[in-house]
Parts: sequence; structure tokens; C-alpha cells
Amino acid sequence: MATRIHLPEAAAAALRLDGVERALAGHHVPVRVLTTTPPASAPEPTDPQGVSVSRWPALRDASGYLRGYLPYVSFDVPLMGRFFAQPRPDAVLVEPPPTTGVVMRLACALRRVPYVWYAPDVWSTAAQSTGAPRLVLEALRRMESFAVRGAARVVAINEEVAEHVRALGGREVRVVPNGVDTSVFDPTGPVPDAEARRRIGLTGPYAVYAGTLSEWQDAGVFVRALEGLRATRPDAQILFLGQGSDWETVAQDASRLPAGADGAPAVVMHPPLPPAEAAAWQRGAVCALVSIKPGLGYDFAYPTKVLAALGCGTPVLYAGHGPVGEDVERDDLGIVSDHDPQAVAAAMEAAFAADAALTDRQRRQRAERLHAWVRTHRSLEATGQAVARLMREVVIERRGGATARAAREKW
Repeated sequence: MATRIHLPEAAAAALRLDGVERALAGHHVPVRVLTTTPPASAPEPTDPQGVSVSRWPALRDASGYLRGYLPYVSFDVPLMGRFFAQPRPDAVLVEPPPTTGVVMRLACALRRVPYVWYAPDVWSTAAQSTGAPRLVLEALRRMESFAVRGAARVVAINEEVAEHVRALGGREVRVVPNGVDTSVFDPTGPVPDAEARRRIGLTGPYAVYAGTLSEWQDAGVFVRALEGLRATRPDAQILFLGQGSDWETVAQDASRLPAGADGAPAVVMHPPLPPAEAAAWQRGAVCALVSIKPGLGYDFAYPTKVLAALGCGTPVLYAGHGPVGEDVERDDLGIVSDHDPQAVAAAMEAAFAADAALTDRQRRQRAERLHAWVRTHRSLEATGQAVARLMREVVIERRGGATARAAREKW
């Protein structure tokens, strides 16, 4: 596996790949991972048995996040040499960005090794929301197309992403929805006590946003909505757990909101936490906030934070359009609103009111129902096994003959 992000760094990609690693290791397939050294804030790595992880330093921004052209290059340039220093693998699973895809297509071609491209999103489409120059966008599109066209398989997280990947020239595109670890993100674990809440500035009921903040999400809409909501619910707060390119902008907007009567901030900004700790704060929240800004060509995205929240038994407040909203409305997983402050404020008011009206028994029943939905439809174990089977297909095709028959029998 070639990936710039890996556990213990808390990120959707890290959790997704962990499921694949465990599935492969469960079939006694040795796995080697080429990744980066985690940020200083991350806990000590604990890798699954049968998985060997090689970590290499890379440039990170002030928040510890690996994002941007120079950080990508700082991972991609050594990656070529690191790959050739390893024994020749049967197949490689490659995680974005597209620069990594370009490097690994060239490296795999030289070593005659097939690779699978993981497409949780489409970078060349998402980049349109950043205001990047047209020349940069075209270069990114070409790199991403180069990466997907060389892949023996492409894994897309939903049919919308699959369509975009096919338009870039991807072949053998398979849809494998994102999943989460339902043993970590479950409603039965601990929740922060009053002292833990007080330490970080939470004194009233709160909504949580747990994950990356980027331009295409415009999570600042929740801060703008909270300003209106606090006119009727002065104790309502938002907890942001994460990082990302939009972090500073959201933090600046949040700093302009007046504190409550008790001196507590309206918005608490907290860096990423390990999955188990993040799950505790999600369990204690009134609702989980998720957004995708419409009109940027990115409505097809399905953030993993949706599944993590539901796994914890916490309903989702989704601001945007696309498949997330369809699931939330169809299966009664929370509330969907337009992506504007007034609509979001009304949705937040409804979420806080609904939660306050529940008895403890009703709240437990709701949590069990939401968790069961994730376990049935989007468990990390099922996702990991699906990608592991796809990797098996690639290896069997490469080997052929009697070796392929033996592999089929083993799996």
C-alpha cells in the first residue's frame, strides 16, 4: 500500500485502509505499507498483526496536516526509492493524491506490478472549489487521469464518484462504499463527563463537527447559523474536532461570536483525536454536523464523518445535496437542510428541540437504530473484505494458470 495517511493519524483514509489491511491479514496475506511519520500529536502506532508499516518524514502544515503541493512532493519523491527498496509485491493499493498516483504508475510499470487506485473522491473536481488557476486545474486533471488509466482496478466509494472516474479514463471501476469500525463507533461506549466537558469549554448541549474542514465543505455555515440559534438557545454550542485548509477561517468566524452568560465560548475548536476519543464526544452530542457546499460539482461526496456519527448513535444534520441527504431522509437518520445559515439555524433548532424532548430510553432506542443501520449497510469489515477480494482478483489475473486456481481455492 502506498498512502500518505495511515493510522494512528485520525483520517477517513487511515480508517478505510485499516479495514483493508485487516481483511488481507485475516487471509494470511502479508501486507507492507509505505506511508509517512504521523504528526507529533498522534498516539503511538499499533499496527495489525501481519501488516508491516514503513514510515517516512514528510512536510506538514502548522496544524500537523499533510496537505499541499510541497507536502505531497515530500512524500512522493522518496516513495519511488522506497518502493524499489522493497521486495517485489503481487499488487499495490494506491491512495490519492494524484501526484502519488503518477509516481506509483511509473514505479509499478517499471517493476511490472499491477496497482489498484482508491478513489474516495475526485481531486480534479474538488479543486475547482479552491479558486486555483485554470492551468493548475488542468494539470491536476491530467495527473489524476494518468493515475486512474493505468490502474488494473479502481475502487470508487459511490456511483457518482465512479462516473467521474470513468470520465477520466478509469477501467474496471468497482463501487465499494465507505465504512467505519462499528466496534469503535458504537453507542455503548463512554461519554465525556461534566469535568471533561468543562475543561475544553463545553457547558451546555452541543453539536459536533468531527473531521476535515475544507473549502468544498464550507463548515463555517454552522458557525454563521449558530449566531442566529443562540438568540433562542443561548447555551447551544458547537465542537469542532479536526483540521484542514478551512480551519483558520472557521476559527476566525467563531472568535467573533460572543461568549455565553457563563463565559463559555459559542464554538470550541479542538485538534483531531484518536478514533476512540472522538467517538466519545460524538456520543455526547445532540447531533453531528456535516456539510457539502452545493454548486462546486462535489455534491456526490459521502464524508465518512456521517457514518462515524451514526455508528455512535448520533443523528446527522446534513447541509447540502446528494447521496448523503438521500440516505438521511429516506432512512430517518437525522435532518437535511439547504446550505445557508438561515436554513441550517432552523434545522439546528429542530435537532436541539427533538433531543431535549427525548427520554433516556427513547434516546437509547434511537442510538441503537442508527448504529444498526451502519452495521447493516456500511461496516468497515464489509468494506475491507470487498476491497481485499478485488485485490485478490488482480493478483489472480497476474499469476494465471495453476497458481490462480490455487489462489481461488484458498480464498
